[in-house]
Amino acid sequence: MRLQSPGSRTGCIRRGARLLQKGGVLGFFVGPRPWGICFSQGMEFSMATDGYLSAHRLRHGRWSAPGQIYMVTTVTKNRCQTFNDFHAARMLIGVMREDALRGSHQTLAYVLMPDHLHWLLQLQDGSLSSLVGRIKSLSARHFGRSIWQDGFHDHALRREEDLRQVARYIVANPLRPGGLSV
Repeated sequence: MRLQSPGSRTGCIRRGARLLQKGGVLGFFVGPRPWGICFSQGMEFSMATDGYLSAHRLRHGRWSAPGQIYMVTTVTKNRCQTFNDFHAARMLIGVMREDALRGSHQTLAYVLMPDHLHWLLQLQDGSLSSLVGRIKSLSARHFGRSIWQDGFHDHALRREEDLRQVARYIVANPLRPGGLSV
């Protein structure tokens, strides 16, 4: 699998892929094991310039700042292969898009694997914990049951980190050992 630069609208992906486009976000869902790859167009974002964490503040829990870019990973309950179902995957992506339209965040890139989600986003309003909790809660309501493990992993990008490189890392996740066979 080869993808062009994040700002491009095209990419090469194995046969059977469906290109889904809505707004400025592209998503790819492949064959019987649906997962999404998405790049927001342009990807020219400035990192938050104030309020970076000190070691002391980290000990007191999560810290969120509007404008900050985060890489988030969350896992399904008991690593259940919930998103092997195409309609389940589309439902979660729809929940993420609806929330973005309300102004809480901007999705920069994501990969939806059968049992977990990698998500690169820029927080616009509210806290990161409430955003992720809301997405997990709304998607669980669509299923009528709890589908997520408690908590999530997050990484606030630093000014010196290359946004495109982080996005490429996320979308290459299915190609790592144990991921999708191409």
